[in-house]
Amino acid sequence: MPLFDLPLAQLRGYASQVTPPDDFREFWDTTIAEARALPLDASFEPVENYLSVIDTFDVTFAGYGGAAIKGWLHLPANRAAGTRLPVVVQYVGYSGGRGLVNQDTKWAQAGYAHFIMDTRGQGYGGTLGETADPHASAGEVAHAGLMTRGIASREDYYYRRVYVDAFRAVEAVQSHPEIDPAQVVLAGVSQGGGIVVAVAGLAAGRLDGVVAALPDVPFLQDFPRAIDITPRGPYPEIAQFLARHRDRCEPVLDVLRYFDGVNLARWATAPALYSAAQMDDICPPSTVFASFNAYGSGTPDSSGTGAAKEIEVYRFNNHEGGQEHHWIRQLLFLRKILG
Repeated sequence: MPLFDLPLAQLRGYASQVTPPDDFREFWDTTIAEARALPLDASFEPVENYLSVIDTFDVTFAGYGGAAIKGWLHLPANRAAGTRLPVVVQYVGYSGGRGLVNQDTKWAQAGYAHFIMDTRGQGYGGTLGETADPHASAGEVAHAGLMTRGIASREDYYYRRVYVDAFRAVEAVQSHPEIDPAQVVLAGVSQGGGIVVAVAGLAAGRLDGVVAALPDVPFLQDFPRAIDITPRGPYPEIAQFLARHRDRCEPVLDVLRYFDGVNLARWATAPALYSAAQMDDICPPSTVFASFNAYGSGTPDSSGTGAAKEIEVYRFNNHEGGQEHHWIRQLLFLRKILG
């Protein structure tokens, strides 16, 4: 894939034209308050993972609307009794789920607690999932896929539910007695990276303990530009929907403003390490830089403290990004923050 987006010098200064709706903070304050009004009901059941160096727990907690959300919690087997571990909360890519019990334990291998959230309604591609999306809007007219599920309203849009699930996932793992609730790291690739940005923004001023964010080639950023220029992947689902529903362009774009990572990134305060791939035609680098450049900048109603942030750019990579090379970069970043 040749370079198709802005040159790097322009990417570094690129600012999205996306703006938050007037009631943006009120919408999310109400959404989080409604979620917290329901019992979290977090449970951690030990399970056999066939690994001698990792202990795994099958996790269930109440997400959006009280729906049961699954996850895995992996802990190093050699952890010292009575100590509390920093935890990496991982969100997964589009179509994937939490996977098999021993499929991904890399953060626990590095000595951290490692929590993987299952994504509601996904797990049909990539990695296995076990969490349904029981919301009524799941049956509405939409393009194949998830990007337009419930898109008729901000209340029913699919990613409202996912972002709340992800926020509650942090609260769930913080409740475990072997987790240090003051040392939570958010991590994810693609859709997972977009969820990281959303939770980092939603946590600011609402949830203590998030100390770092690792959005890797994040999805769900700068929707208007992404819809216009992205040739493959989930973003074209929206364009294809609007090609059929020609009268719904402005209402759909207005709904998406509530879930655009650029708007949520402005609220964030935790230090962040982003990554972008310059040949990425699924999450174009300009959309990633739109989020990175907005991250921590704040809005009139928000926190945003000029959060410390770095971005690693992979010049010759498509959506795979830095992969194993970037994980080393992330490990070094966390050592500076967590010690």
